[in-house]
Amino acid sequence: MAEESFQERTEKATPRRRQKAREEGRVARSQELSSAVILCLGIVTLYLVGPLLVNQLKEFMIYIFSEAPNIHTDFDSVQALMSSNILTFFFLMGPLMIVLVLIAYGINVLQVGILFTGKPLAPKMDKLNVASGIKRLFSSRSLFALARDVVKLLLIGTIGYLSIKSQIDTFFNMSDQSIAVFAAAMGKMALKTTLQIGAVILFLALLDYGYQKYDFEKTIKMSKQDIRDEFKDTEGSPQTKSRIRQIQREMSRRRMMQEIPKADVVITNPTHLAVALKYDQDKMDAPMVIAKGERLVAQKIKEIAREADVPVIENRPLARALFNMCEVGSYVPGKLYRAVAEVLAYVYRLKQESMV
Repeated sequence: MAEESFQERTEKATPRRRQKAREEGRVARSQELSSAVILCLGIVTLYLVGPLLVNQLKEFMIYIFSEAPNIHTDFDSVQALMSSNILTFFFLMGPLMIVLVLIAYGINVLQVGILFTGKPLAPKMDKLNVASGIKRLFSSRSLFALARDVVKLLLIGTIGYLSIKSQIDTFFNMSDQSIAVFAAAMGKMALKTTLQIGAVILFLALLDYGYQKYDFEKTIKMSKQDIRDEFKDTEGSPQTKSRIRQIQREMSRRRMMQEIPKADVVITNPTHLAVALKYDQDKMDAPMVIAKGERLVAQKIKEIAREADVPVIENRPLARALFNMCEVGSYVPGKLYRAVAEVLAYVYRLKQESMV
């Protein structure tokens, strides 16, 4: 029984399933990619604003050391000095911090779009389940993360070693240079090494992002039964939809029956079909079908017509043609004008004779 009820999830997720997962905070997102982009673009930004930042720090340090003999050691003086220095530090580092925040926000928006939800922060009791924890520990996702981290450490170590080894001669040749020249050379060496390592991390992060998308698509797949259940939830069960259509037909039929006493004539074939026509020369361009039906409905139409003293005329070809070619509320087609006109003329003549 359990095997019969189990269905493998082989179908792609529907838009509704994706939207629900998104609302729950389940999206294809790689933290590695965010970190790698922040690292690479952060280093480039630091390189671009580095000279300005160094000059500002240099002026700040000159000011501090030149004013050191005049600084009082009482609490108020130290507090004022710390406050001004903190503000200066944030003023110097502010642009870099703002750029890093924008980069971090931008890479997350590129991955998942704009998303605000607190559901991932909600406590989940299944996280306390030891069996589930062990299962997650040896899941494919955990094994992939372990393999990724091991490869990342090996590559970072290898690239870092090779980069430093290729520049080690330059480092020893700088021993007789000034501090400024030595610091600039060391900065370039550090930038080159960091960018090489960053490129490797970025490559691994792109692979991780691809895996996260694959794993996300796998986790939100649906079985055929899931799709049927979702369709029932959104569109309603077939039984409910059938009942709604039945009620709509009954309401439409009730309105149709209420219009029959206003008809000028009912044309029958004579037992299976009945079509009620109405014609107002001042308001209508042509006669209109206000009711039609077959079998029991036709019998009901004729019954209501007789009770309302509406003429019931037998004309088999015309009744069948009107029934097949016209819907309730539509005008009689041009090809039937002559036949309908003859019937209406006959009806009007009967009415005039009855009034005499």
